[in-house]
Amino acid sequence: MIKLGANTVLFAGYDLETALKHLSWAGYDGVELSAIKGMCEHLVLDEYWGQVTRTKELAAQYNLALLAMEVASLEEERLAKAFAAAAALGIPVVNVGPGGKTGVEGDIERQAALITRLADQAAGHGVKLCVKAHVGCCVDNTPTTLRLMELVKSPGFAVDMDPSHIYRAKENPVEALRSVAGRVGHVHIRDCIPREGGPGAPELQACGRGHIDLAGYVRVLHETGLDVPANLEIIGAKDYELPRVTTIAAESRGYLNACLKACGAR
Repeated sequence: MIKLGANTVLFAGYDLETALKHLSWAGYDGVELSAIKGMCEHLVLDEYWGQVTRTKELAAQYNLALLAMEVASLEEERLAKAFAAAAALGIPVVNVGPGGKTGVEGDIERQAALITRLADQAAGHGVKLCVKAHVGCCVDNTPTTLRLMELVKSPGFAVDMDPSHIYRAKENPVEALRSVAGRVGHVHIRDCIPREGGPGAPELQACGRGHIDLAGYVRVLHETGLDVPANLEIIGAKDYELPRVTTIAAESRGYLNACLKACGAR
């Protein structure tokens, strides 16, 4: 069964327990811990060892699986801590961006070499390093994702598929997912209206409010037999009042759960 979670970055303005409590009330199966420096550090990697017990206790208290961790950065020292933290917490996936810049010759090859080395380290901890196409980076669409898949053979590597970035690459996310499904290890999911630039205001990233065919996307997840975490990732709500953040979380979960039911995944 596809486990439906949410990245705690949505609750960037609140502590971890507040995030987990409200995500549990919204009905999520689990969470992705945000360890994004400068944006949201519900898991502080520089002192993760002091957070392991409490984080596990909170997850158990609110009946949420620890599905993934988002670090975003490819900084090697930081990821070494992330892999150790993931192993200690029983988290199977660490998510990052690809780095580099769109259209710069040689960037994919350089980043692939780095990602291979890091993915080998992840595998040593029993963890997958998942990398997604990202607007502005060297891997920013399906063709560049496929190229990265060719270059990185490490067993610790997988693709993190995010339909909002593929949509802003002016592609069809449903078709794109089919083409890379064999290497997908994680799914970030949100809606989107703009076809370029950022994903828009947090409330417009809520699933069902944008223009992405998320129902079709979820159907392909189910039809391809992918058994991977699917985590809502909505950014930019740090200054939002708690009821507003919780509404976004609950609305998105309801929409995605209906999509899962409609295709027989639940």
